[in-house]
Amino acid sequence: MKLLQNITLATLLATLLPIAVLAQKDIPSGQVDVVRNFDARLLETERIRVRPELPPLDTTTRRQNYNIVGKTLDVEYLPPQIRPLSMRGEKTQPGYNGYARLGGGFPSALLGEASYDLFAEDKYRFGIDLQHHSANNTNKIENQRFSYSKFGANGTYYLDQGFAVNAKLGYTADNVHFYGYNTLNDEINSNISFDREDVRQRFSTFDAGVSLFNGQRTQADFNYHAGVDFYFLQDNYAARENGFDLNIGATKWFNEKHPFRINLRTDFTSFRDTSSQSLNNFFLQPSFTFHADAFKVKVGANIASHEDEFSFFPDLELSANILGSLLGAFVGAEGSLQKNTFRSLSDYNPFVSSRVRVRNTNYYHYYGGIKGNFAGFDYRAQLGFKDADNLALFLVNEDTVPRFNVLYDTVQIFIISGALSFPISKGLTLTGAVTQNFFSTSAQEKAWHLPALTLNGGVRYTGLNGKLLAKADLFIENGVPYLNREGKAANLNALFDVSVGADYLFTENIGAFIQVNNLANNRRQRWQYYPIFGLNAMAGITARF
Repeated sequence: MKLLQNITLATLLATLLPIAVLAQKDIPSGQVDVVRNFDARLLETERIRVRPELPPLDTTTRRQNYNIVGKTLDVEYLPPQIRPLSMRGEKTQPGYNGYARLGGGFPSALLGEASYDLFAEDKYRFGIDLQHHSANNTNKIENQRFSYSKFGANGTYYLDQGFAVNAKLGYTADNVHFYGYNTLNDEINSNISFDREDVRQRFSTFDAGVSLFNGQRTQADFNYHAGVDFYFLQDNYAARENGFDLNIGATKWFNEKHPFRINLRTDFTSFRDTSSQSLNNFFLQPSFTFHADAFKVKVGANIASHEDEFSFFPDLELSANILGSLLGAFVGAEGSLQKNTFRSLSDYNPFVSSRVRVRNTNYYHYYGGIKGNFAGFDYRAQLGFKDADNLALFLVNEDTVPRFNVLYDTVQIFIISGALSFPISKGLTLTGAVTQNFFSTSAQEKAWHLPALTLNGGVRYTGLNGKLLAKADLFIENGVPYLNREGKAANLNALFDVSVGADYLFTENIGAFIQVNNLANNRRQRWQYYPIFGLNAMAGITARF
């Protein structure tokens, strides 16, 4: 065996010898002496035994911060099948196309109302309204009487192309009587009497209009409308007035809640008595309203033109929820040209003279306040300041039959107002509103015949499954300032009016009503020499079909 190892070693050396010679050129050539064979041995050592042990536990707490980038994953899934639960709903109240009311009362009062509507959903709507109300208190005050009749028709047709057309017609006959000479007789100790026709004032007004608007929501959330209205008014004292109002507007909605509106209006008025007057206004009214979760802001302007003179009025409002629905605040500014036409003046004061000057009231109005709801209690309180140029005031003339002249003055008005609505219990609701005006005139001593304090309150009760509606109302207004016969400023007596009424349904279609006004029999003069009706009542039947 040893011999075999020596032979193998010799053979290996013989094989590697040329390589060694090439790698080490400094080794001399010749023979190689092998001194001894290599015998590798390990010395005897003592084995050391090592027992492994676990390291001590780390009981310290460390906070690790991880930054995770959010990523939206598109997950496709089939919509769930929702199966509605069977629930018992409230009984739906039946709808009625027609309504009528007929009644009578004292002093010699007659009331009649009727309306009927036809409609087909998404196709057309058409309605007719009739109204008449008259009373005659001649037995107590000569010629204290009035009569008011009105007819109206309104129709809208919706076309398949997405737009709609509306048309309306109306006629009003308003008869008032200048019975103020009776009070004047008491004041000057005279006994002047007039026939009915001598003191009757008859206002006849014809209205018409047509408009075009989008009857359906457009894909671009863009609403549009264009319309024209006109009226013709005349009385039996040779006064005539024509009105023409062209209104074009559009609204673009952003995100379905932020509207941008622009409105263009042309308002013409022509009045003629013994001479001719015209009052023509032009308006350009852009605005944008932004609705957020906690606030709403409106930014706009009202650019008006009259006789080539331009006026710029603000149209601004900011409202915010401070404590949710409990408390909100608002502040705003607005202004415009407000027409004083023969129609608007006679609507406000039916005893106005037929010889008037038509003018614009140029006003700026700044306001702010709070509003909210607490446990069903709705409230609103507001402070405001209005600067009005050419505000209409009224002073009685010195004719035997008193009528009122219109004069204009620059008036600054500080306004405090508030309103509330409170549900006392189920079916019983209390409402109220109050306004206090502080007038500061420029040329006139007082704001003649304009009320400073107005207070309204009411209680409504609905019961017996909706068959009964009972109500009570309170109206209070201060005595308005006027000029007495000595030319000194004074105040007329105040208004204190308590009224009650009720409506009751005997069947689904037939019912009855009663209304009693001015329980205190207050004879206040809202207009100098013209006391209002005292205690009066009305009762009758109602029908719906």
